Amino acid sequence: YKTTGHGLNAFVTVSIDLARRSADRASERWRDGRQLSPIDGMPIGIKDVLDSYGDCTSLGLPPAVRRDPGFDSAAVWALRRAGAAVFGKTKTTEFAMTYPADTVNPHDRTRTPGGSSSGSAAAVGAGILPSTLGTQGIASVIRPGSFCGTYAYKPTFGGINRGGANDAMSQSVIGVLAASVEDTWATASAICSRAGGDAGHRPAVMASALAAPARPTRVAIVETPGWSSASEAAWTQLDGVGEVLSRNGVDVIDRTRDNRVDELERALADSLPNGRAITGYEASWMINAVADQYPLAVSSLSKQRGDAGLSLTYERYAALLEWRRGLRRVYAELMSDVDCLIALSAPGAAPIGLSSTGDASFGVISSVLGSPAISLPVFEDEGLPLGLQLVGAAGSDDELFGWARWIDDTHAGR
Repeated sequence: YKTTGHGLNAFVTVSIDLARRSADRASERWRDGRQLSPIDGMPIGIKDVLDSYGDCTSLGLPPAVRRDPGFDSAAVWALRRAGAAVFGKTKTTEFAMTYPADTVNPHDRTRTPGGSSSGSAAAVGAGILPSTLGTQGIASVIRPGSFCGTYAYKPTFGGINRGGANDAMSQSVIGVLAASVEDTWATASAICSRAGGDAGHRPAVMASALAAPARPTRVAIVETPGWSSASEAAWTQLDGVGEVLSRNGVDVIDRTRDNRVDELERALADSLPNGRAITGYEASWMINAVADQYPLAVSSLSKQRGDAGLSLTYERYAALLEWRRGLRRVYAELMSDVDCLIALSAPGAAPIGLSSTGDASFGVISSVLGSPAISLPVFEDEGLPLGLQLVGAAGSDDELFGWARWIDDTHAGR
């Protein structure tokens, strides 16, 4: 079955009949005024690292490795309780890491959709689904959202319950890719209000309603790692947003106006290699455990990642964690009187070819910071989508949605 005729290779499995029955029951509830939630009946795709009853979990691996989990992960359970119609499992890169899936970009099928939430982003970008779940440990929600032209939300670390997500890494979160800010928030809220966050963590979204558009008082433009690789069109459009915000009463700062921005940019310089080293160390057991049992099912690229994780000493891992704690202290100092950062979600349009999921250096910042981020599909490059990234202080998710709505509306109105 080929992605509802779109040829995107966005799905591992689809359950149209089950989803239709769920939607029909939801229609009856809406007619009777007893709907379960704002997403009651909404078709939703699930990234194929999250366990979902009735669907095998693949982790981007061949059929021999797939397993039936027997019950839902926390997030999927919460969505079903909210009435969502689970449409199917969306394709991911191998182990939700580097080795790409065969999913293509809905706007240009010669290009990558990004990863690792490849199928989730492609399904929304193509208009097949209004909302999907992804995960992010480096840039796996923000980057594909940018490439496929979707809204993308990565919560504060621990803010969405990862039970049954096959992902216990210390930067990883469940995120949402959707066709609107409203659908993004409603999906996240449905999970947080029913399953909460990770054990010991505050739910990311706690407000009873989506925040109204709110003008931020101060924002900081940040040149992320990899800035020199951004296209001229991307630079120009980001500068244009700064000018629009300034004209509308927002205090816009950058490294030339505030030394703390300069300090943060310098502290972020090694975010991609350090962030990958941390996740590689933490995921090495899973890669190697699968490779030991199914040696022909794991790509050489993933085996290299697993070996690299095994070769990292605990002392080096501890030093990386200390680097991350120091980075977050620098960030907290800046955010003491800044509402959010604005940056690019990716350096430009999705690159041609499917051998890579693209440059992750722009989307990684919220992962190493443990902070919430939202990508708004408001830019374009080479006639293709490009996202504007907003990053808030840890725990500011509800407020970030309000600022995102205002910036989205203001940018559209110029």
